[in-house]
Formats: sequence, C-alpha cells, structure tokens
Amino acid sequence: VGGSGRVPDASGGGHEPPRPAGRHAGPATEEGAPRGATGPAAPDLRAEVLAARVERWRPDLVEALAEVYPDPEGLADDLVALAAQRYAERSDELHHLDLRRSLAPDWFQRPEMLGYAAYADRFAGDLAGVAERIDYLRDLGVTYLHLMPLLEPRPGDSDGGYAVQSYRRVRSDLGTTEDLAALTARLRASGISLCLDLVLNHVAREHEWAERARAGDPAYRDYFYVHPDRSVPDAFEQTLPEVFPDFAPGSFSFDADLDGWVMTTFNTFQWDVNWSNPAVLREYADIIMTLANDGVEVFRLDAIAFLWKQLGTTCQNLPQVHALTQALRVLGRIACPAVVFKAEAIVGPDDLPAYLGQGRHHGKVSDLAYHNALMVHVWSMLATKDAGLASRALQRLPATPASTSWVTYARCHDDIGWAIDDADAAAAGLDGHLHRRFLSQFHAGDFPGSWARGLVFQDNPRTGDQRISGSLASLAGLEAGDPHAVDRIVAVHAVVLGFGGLPVLWMGDEVGLLNDHDWDADPAHAADNRWVHRPVMPWPVEDPHGLRGRLRHLVGVRRDLPHLHAGVPTEVLDPPVSGVFATRRVHPLGAMVMLASVTPEPQWVSRGRLTSLVGGPPVDRITGRVLGEGADPGADGDGLALAPYEVLWVCAG
Repeated sequence: VGGSGRVPDASGGGHEPPRPAGRHAGPATEEGAPRGATGPAAPDLRAEVLAARVERWRPDLVEALAEVYPDPEGLADDLVALAAQRYAERSDELHHLDLRRSLAPDWFQRPEMLGYAAYADRFAGDLAGVAERIDYLRDLGVTYLHLMPLLEPRPGDSDGGYAVQSYRRVRSDLGTTEDLAALTARLRASGISLCLDLVLNHVAREHEWAERARAGDPAYRDYFYVHPDRSVPDAFEQTLPEVFPDFAPGSFSFDADLDGWVMTTFNTFQWDVNWSNPAVLREYADIIMTLANDGVEVFRLDAIAFLWKQLGTTCQNLPQVHALTQALRVLGRIACPAVVFKAEAIVGPDDLPAYLGQGRHHGKVSDLAYHNALMVHVWSMLATKDAGLASRALQRLPATPASTSWVTYARCHDDIGWAIDDADAAAAGLDGHLHRRFLSQFHAGDFPGSWARGLVFQDNPRTGDQRISGSLASLAGLEAGDPHAVDRIVAVHAVVLGFGGLPVLWMGDEVGLLNDHDWDADPAHAADNRWVHRPVMPWPVEDPHGLRGRLRHLVGVRRDLPHLHAGVPTEVLDPPVSGVFATRRVHPLGAMVMLASVTPEPQWVSRGRLTSLVGGPPVDRITGRVLGEGADPGADGDGLALAPYEVLWVCAG
C-alpha cells in the first residue's frame, strides 16, 4: 500500500532483502544487518494487519519526509519495505503486546505508571543483576525502567556511554544482546517496560560509519558534516552555543584521516551525523525497529534538539527535527506500535512543547518529553521559598496533545541547567541572569544560609552560565543536616508525582543517597563532576530516614487517583500565598488540587476557596483527612494550615 500500490511482503522469511538501488538506499553495514530468529511465516491476518497500518500511517510518513527530503514518495517506499521486514521478524509475544497496546494506547499515561532510571552497572552490576533486582523495583511500584546507555561505547572517555561505537552490541561488561532480550522478557512478565537510550545526534569516532569515512569511502563521509577548511565551521560557530565549554570548547574538530573539520557539538570524539542524508534516517529507523524486536518498549531520543544543522542558527529546535521525529514514529507505528518515543529535549520553556507536537505535528512526534521546566522551577521555589516565578512560567506553557505525556522528575543522571526565561523572571520582578547565578550559588552551598551541597558544573565565564551537579538528597539539605531535609525530599517527590504525567525517580533518591565524594577516584570520571550524583547502589539497601516507605505510600495513593491520568490537563494556579505552589486537574469524576508548601514556615490558605476549587468538602487523599476539621480556623475563620513543606492532594469528600 505504498506509492507503487503494492503491499509490502510480511511473510517473515528471515532474509534481509537487498537494499533498493538509488540515493535512498545507503551502504550496507553491520548496523543494517538483521539479528535473531524470525519464527514461522506470518498468517494472512498478520499480513492484513500490516497492510492496514501502512494504509493508515503512510500519509503521515510522506508528509514528514516532504519537509526534509526531495523525493518523499520514493523514500517512503524504501522505509515502508524496511518496516515490513522488521514487522515480519517480530516475535509472536511482541505482536501480542502490539495488539494489547493498540487497545490501550494510553498505557503510558495511566496513574499507575512509575518510572525508575539507573545505570545498569551502578544499580546491579550487569543485565543479569538487574533481572535479580526486579522484585525490589516491583515493591516500589515501578512499571517503567530506564537503563542508562548500555549499548557498546567507545573505549575510554565515552561521555557516560553516549559516544556509541555500535548500536547492535551491548557493553561487554553488562552482557550481550541475548541478555538484553532475556531481561526485557522478564521485565515484561513483571509489568515493567524497558526504556533504552538512543543517541541520535552523534556517534563515536570509532563507530563503523566513522571508520569507513576515515578510510575514504565517500558514501560514509556523507554521513557526517565534514569541511575542508575553517571557513564554514567559523561561520557556524558565530551562533553555536558551547555544550561543554570547560573541556570541549568549540563545535568542530580537525581529523587528519578525513583531512577536514568534522562537526563535534558535544566532544571531539562524538561526530555529529548528517540527517540531511536520507541514508542516515534509514539507518536509525532500522536500529529502532531491531532493538524493538529485542523487547525495548521506550526509546529515549538523546540530544534530539540538535539533529538539524542550519547556518546562522543555534542548530537547536529547528522545524526539521520534528519532521524527522514524526517519520521515525510513523515507522514504529507500522512495525512495532507497542513502542513509544521519549524526547530528551532539555531546552527552554518556549521550545519545549513542540517536542510533544504543535501545529501540523500535533500528536505525531514524541509520546513523552521531559518536563525540564518543572524540575528547574521546583529547585528554584525551594531556594527562594516563593512560588511566584514558577507559577508564572509554568502557566505560560501551552497545553500538550491529550495522547502524550510529560515525564516529570526531580533529578536525573545529568547536571541541572537553569533554563529560566528572562521574560518570565522579569514578570516576577527578577533579573534572569542574576537569578540563575543565585540558583547556582545557592545549590553549590555558596550562598549565605544555603542548606544545599552541590558542585558547579561547566562554569562559562563568557556567558556567566553555571550548571549544578549533586544528588537530590544533598541538594535538598540532607548532607548538611538541615532539620527540614527529609520533609523537603518527600515534598519534591509529592510535587513530581502529583503534577500529572509519567513520574520517573532517579536511582537512590527513594532512600536519600548522598553525594559520592569519591566520584573522581576513577580516572575516567575525574574531569566530570556529574559522577558525584551517580553513586553505586549499596546492597542491601538501607533506608535510615524512612523515605522509601513514605514514597511507596505516595505511589499507592497516586495509583488510585484517576485525576492523575496524563491525558488530564494540569492548570497551574496563581499561588494562594507566596510560599505555596498550586495546581488543579479536572477529571470527569471531579477535580483535584495540589497545594505544595515550599517554605520551612507554616502557610495559611483559604479553606473556602479550596472547597470551591474541588467542588465539595476538601479531603487530602495523601492522609485521608478532611481538611479544616478540628483545626484552628485562623484569624479570618477560613484558614487552613500547611505544615512546613507539606503537600496536599485534595479532592471533594
């Protein structure tokens, strides 16, 4: 059901068809080779399903390709044929998963979803060790496990695994591709979906594509941005921000084998791939579908904001990025529709919503995107003890497509960059630059009265930007011994869990792991202080502060609140008082209001106003108590007290 009117073969014969001739085909490499048994031939019904999917999704594929490439129809035929082959190789169990997900397309939006992110080796040694810890994850309520980059990286410094040498092999110290498939099967049987990083912007200098380019193959040289002299790189760098100004300044590196300057946005050993070459799109589409056939259910599209390069721009957030994402998503819908995409777009608030789809890409790009703005403003509120700036900034974000979801989080493996918009700061009476500087100083523990204990990461003297490393517990005051630290940690989690979306916990935050002050003992980590918040999980896990029990309670309450389905929009309210962050979610079964104190002092809000917002007597679902009963009503007779750092999830009783 393509441009030629033919139905792609879904017989599942198990042999890779020859790559079509012409400019869309691209060279055959190990990255394009199939892996694993294909099983029996597909029945007629399976072929009919494939034909129906192609009929449904091909127009969206052509639409996306037309924004980027000169022959969208021909390229669509090539890509659909590839998708049909990978569809035929998909196991019966995964075909059944596709069916179940097609009947419940909101599976990743439901309030019972809880994510957990970790490095496999730091969490449990290797993939087999992760499988042995499934019961720990299930007990916490985890339904989605993000294992940080586990595909084969380059030797030595690999940017934490994000300099990939092969997308077809697992890190040898973690296991094999067969171990990966076995782990995904055990997780799936336990109700847990595996999320895997897919680095889209660059490959390692040692990747086969780069090796062939350096060997003189012109087809592979066109997989990268290579320039014979500095004229074009110098023009680009007039507008390109530096990602790692401390240890990787600039965005181009000279390579003697290429006899040219190659684009290296992140590090000299990470070569940016040229997505204007359709062969690159084909390669990544095949990688996604092959890994999906190994049981990967969620792909974290790493560095997605950087995919398209255009002179005179920052080469971030360009429209072609969303067209390329739409094309990849369509191919997933054809071959492996149980799979969803998560955009790793750590960008400013104005650019963020587009990664879940706006305009003609509405609901057609990533299914999930990190709510970086929420994470940043949670830490800003705690530092300032004021919810005004956060409320103004988050109110300005447009609604996302109802079929998508934010990933909400308080901490991740990365540093915290203070993505606070100058206009938002000005509207709150603040200077954006000075506020960002204050946040770095506060969370590094350098501001008077600070209880945070982080480390400055990537201080850029040219722009004044600083980012921060540090574990959630250390940033929240536990390392400093602040008496409010435990309640502050619980409050952060309650906001992330109560905002709506798919909440993801970073490994160790559930028990308050502190900074690892031996992070630089490993020479491979010595130049990167982000390893301070990437400790090794101490087994058996201890919970000296009772955090895990309190978190499990929140997860259990959340599971039974339909209001927290990600398809229900979140309305950020004006703060009832300066120290309280407030949101409202209106579900067909009723409204839910979240009130979160961000101060160490008691806060008073109006019980009458709260009753009006939820439509009845206010009941805190976290504690089960009817709010205002038997309490001091306050001076005006309508007061409701929030304890320091208390968070309420309020519905009508």
